[in-house]
Amino acid sequence: MSEPILTVKNLRGSIAGQQVVEDVSFEVPPTGITAVLGRNGVGKTSTLRGIMGLITRRGEVRLAGERIDNLPTHKIVQRGVGYVPEDREVFAGLTVAENLALAERQREPRREFVAGLFPDLVQRRDQRAGTLSGGQQQMVSVARALLNDNQILLVDEPTKGLAPKIVQEVADALKEASKLVPILLVEQNLEVVRQLAEGAIVIAGGRVVHTGDANEILADEDLTRRLLGVSAEAHA
Repeated sequence: MSEPILTVKNLRGSIAGQQVVEDVSFEVPPTGITAVLGRNGVGKTSTLRGIMGLITRRGEVRLAGERIDNLPTHKIVQRGVGYVPEDREVFAGLTVAENLALAERQREPRREFVAGLFPDLVQRRDQRAGTLSGGQQQMVSVARALLNDNQILLVDEPTKGLAPKIVQEVADALKEASKLVPILLVEQNLEVVRQLAEGAIVIAGGRVVHTGDANEILADEDLTRRLLGVSAEAHA
């Protein structure tokens, strides 16, 4: 069995003194997409932020076997952890091209790959990011992470609030990207999870309560209702 690309052990996280991640442990395989599932407010986003060092955290985080939990966020990014935040965080006053250029860390960024995934961004390269639709801003956010040769991508709620057509475009882009880099994906849209994810980690109350094959978990009506609070047939 291949060694995990990311190992999280006894991760605890707090924001302004309030505990938001209780005790999270899991492994992410070196290929494919692994989904992080759970009801709203259980600590999924905080877990990603804890891995990135964006909140106060304790515990052990290893990237390809090497500890990164003692590093500041910018060093974690330099080690090859790409991060697509929940709220997109584009630079509204800059153009699409300027947003992408700021993200480039290597001599030969994957501009052609990104352009192939998001042709709409090529057409809008001179448009200010703040004037883009929510879906287009999400594409900019994903594109920034894909420009570099990362060891893993952490992607937080990429389809949240998007129209169905754009949801599918983002899902297709992530599926294509996962051929190059493993992805840890927080996602509420269960149809997207069915399409993309191989494994799944379920969080409740700031702790991991279940792991396994994503489609097996979603096929279990009782498990899905109990852990996610929705029917296994739900799409969101």
